Formats: sequence, C-alpha cells, structure tokens
Amino acid sequence: MAAVLVGLKSVDFYRKLKRDLQSELTEASIAGAALSVVAALFMIGLVIAEFSAYLSVTTESKVILDHFDSSSDDTLQVNFNVSFPHLKCEYASVDATNFMGTHDAGLSARVSKVRLDKNGRTVGRHDDTKQKEIRHTTDETPHEGPAISINLNTDIFEPTHQKYDIMLVNFFAPWCHWCQRLEPVWEKSGATIMQKHPDAQIILAKVDCTHPSSESLCIKYRIDAFPTILVFRKDDTGKSEHESYHGERSIPAITGWAENFVKQLKREIPKTRTVDADKDGQADSHTGVGCMISGLLHVQRAPGMLLIQAKSEGHEFNWETMDVSHTANHLSFGPFLSETDWMVMPPHIAASVGSLDDKAYTSDQHVPTTHEHYVKVVRHEVSPPSSWKVKPVLAYGYVVHSNNIQKAGEVPTVRINYDILPIVVQFSEKKQAFYHFITQLCAIVGGVFTVAGIVASITDKGINMVKKKQELGKLG
Repeated sequence: MAAVLVGLKSVDFYRKLKRDLQSELTEASIAGAALSVVAALFMIGLVIAEFSAYLSVTTESKVILDHFDSSSDDTLQVNFNVSFPHLKCEYASVDATNFMGTHDAGLSARVSKVRLDKNGRTVGRHDDTKQKEIRHTTDETPHEGPAISINLNTDIFEPTHQKYDIMLVNFFAPWCHWCQRLEPVWEKSGATIMQKHPDAQIILAKVDCTHPSSESLCIKYRIDAFPTILVFRKDDTGKSEHESYHGERSIPAITGWAENFVKQLKREIPKTRTVDADKDGQADSHTGVGCMISGLLHVQRAPGMLLIQAKSEGHEFNWETMDVSHTANHLSFGPFLSETDWMVMPPHIAASVGSLDDKAYTSDQHVPTTHEHYVKVVRHEVSPPSSWKVKPVLAYGYVVHSNNIQKAGEVPTVRINYDILPIVVQFSEKKQAFYHFITQLCAIVGGVFTVAGIVASITDKGINMVKKKQELGKLG
C-alpha cells in the first residue's frame, strides 16, 4: 500500500515547495502585490460578465416558406374590437370578404355590440337578433286639418323644450322616402295623444334638417339617419343622453310608446330612459350614441377585408355628416395567447402582435371620410430553451399602414384590409450550457493568472535591470 502511495505521488502535477524553503526561494514585492490586486479585480469583472452571459438568452432567427399540414390549417382566426363614438349599434354593419369575392354569411352571429354613451362608457348590450323590426303603415291616408306636431327651428327649440315636460322630436329630411311614410303617422299620433291627454305636458314636434333655420340643430345632436326620433325632457342638462325610438312606425305603436312617458309624468311607473311599450322584451327606445363592436371569426389564408359601415332597411343616411371616427381597441390574428406565451416572446414580436391596439382615428367634420388600414400578417414561431420546459409559441405579428380617403359621394366606411404572407419566421431561444460556463470560468482564471505572471516576470526583470545599471552608474 505504501508503495502504491509513493507511486501515486510521482504523478503529482502540483508539487509544492517545502514550507521551510518558501521564505528562502520566494520573495514578495510591492509591484507584485499591486499587480496581484489588479489581476484579481480584472478576474472578478470577467467572472461577473460571464455569469451574466450565462443567465441571458440569445435568439436566432430564420425564415422558411409556410405550408399547410391539413385542410384545417387553411383558415386563420381574426379577433377585433373597435369603438365608434358616433355610430349607433342599430346602424353598424360588419361584413367580411376575400379577394375571391367570398362573403362570410354567418358573421353577424359572431359579432357582439355594446352601446356607448357620449363619454365612451358602456350603456348596455345590443343584440341584433332582438332588435325590433321597423314596420311601416303603408296605406296611411294624409292627415287632414292643421299640423299637430310643432315645426321647430333653432330659435324656438329651447323655449319649446323648457315649456313641455316631454318633447318627442322627429328629425327628418323631405327627400327621405321613410320620412314621407312616417309623416301622416306622426301627425295622427300627435292628434291621438292630445285627444287622450289634453292636459299632459307632452308634445310631438319635428325638425327639417335640410332647412337653414334648423340645420344647426341636426348638427348639434349628430343626426345623420332619417328619420330619427329623440326624447327631450324638461329636466335634461347639457350632459343628458336623449333616448331614440326604434319601434314600429304605426299610430298604435307610437301612441303606446308615448303613453309610457305620460305614466312617468303621473308617477304611475318609474322614470326610465329605456322603454318597452309592448312588453315583448325588445326596447322601443333606449340611450346610446356610439357602439363598441367586437368579434371572432375564421377566414381563409388569403387577402381579405373587414368592412364596417352604416346600413339600415328603414333609414336614409346623410353621408356628409356620417362620422366613422373610431378607436381600434384590439386587432390580432390567431388564437389568444396565454400569460406564459407573452412572457416567452421577445419584446419586438410581442409588440407586433397588436400593432393597431389603442390607436384612434378621427374623421373631419362635414367631409365624408373613409378609413383604410392595410395589414401585413406574418406567422412567428418561438422555441424557448429546452430547460424551460415550455411548449413553442405560435403568434401572428403584423405591420399596419393607415390612410384616410375624403371624397364627395363616398360612403364613410372603415376597411381593414389584411394580407397573410406565406412565410414563417422561426425564433429559437438558447441559453448557454453549464459546461460551457465552467469552461469559460477556468479559461478566465487560468488566462488572467498566466498573463499576470508574464507581466510580473517582465516587470521584475525590468526593475532588476534598472537597478544594475544604476549600481554601475550607467543611467547618467
């Protein structure tokens, strides 16, 4: 056993001087001590930098051509949420089409609408499937005798407003086909109300939005659909919301709706700005001047377009005053991402997933304005380090360019044109291996120690040479 230990000592690479010989064979110096401190600090700095590099994640990217593994991959999910402060939900229409002319017939079932007040706050949900059908009395004979409803203009509007507790106002345009149908119905409804409630503080009135004396009223109350029937109360303030009527345009329907306001004045029923006169679960009138539209749909991976504009089967629109100013609250492509996915993605990819989010676009007043957004969509695949034990993340980033079109006769519209590019940008995130980190540490320690030793040797030899020359008097 002793022989084995003696043989093992013969391969010792790190033989040490005997302690009693160390003081005789080695010598300390101020220069050596200073160099040792500098080398130690330099070594610590390099170790810290290497440790920081070990903790960081590097990203490598490459671009490949996209391909579909199955027919189900031929579609892509589109998620959108857009707010319109001046477009009512009753008129807002959403359509989806692609460059082949294919329309999404079932889109309305996957779109939700929320009514907004003039401050952008939510008022209530709007359901197109529960919206009252605008039916007209087609064979109504003209009203005989003097007009019952008051013809208002800018000068007498406020005095009349303050005179009656309830004022129901029909904003119309003489050229409007639907307004012409409503006129005899509106006059006879006013006569019926006056006959049944002669002492009630309620009046039916009308405003011609094409007449110079009342045009400013229609601009003030943002009347861009004809006919529009609004409710004005004596106790209204400048911040009050005026509910609009969306029920059937017949004498029984309008008088039944007006009866609710008479009952409110007599305190027979609670005061409310949402009236369901026939109790069928569908409101005849309610508040809300704007609309927030959101939806989720699947489209083909081909250039296409989302189209949002005003449509109605019972109204005519004044396109010159139609305002489709909007805020794109959210637009994204593909499945919704989890919190883990957002943490894994590099910041520049995460920013491109919702490039249009929270951006506002304003139309010029009295100028028909169409807003077009051109979106280029690219698929990204992010593979995190294997040590994280996280699945690869699939995200769709995009870049967007927006433009306004202002042209007389143009129907104000919001168009989101998208083009899904057939490429995939693959990102692989890698972390430095532990063995590589240890190797670098050894290289730092050994390298600095060796270089410091060389510098110390050169410095020592230089100092000794100077001393010898000084002793020989050769330094002059």
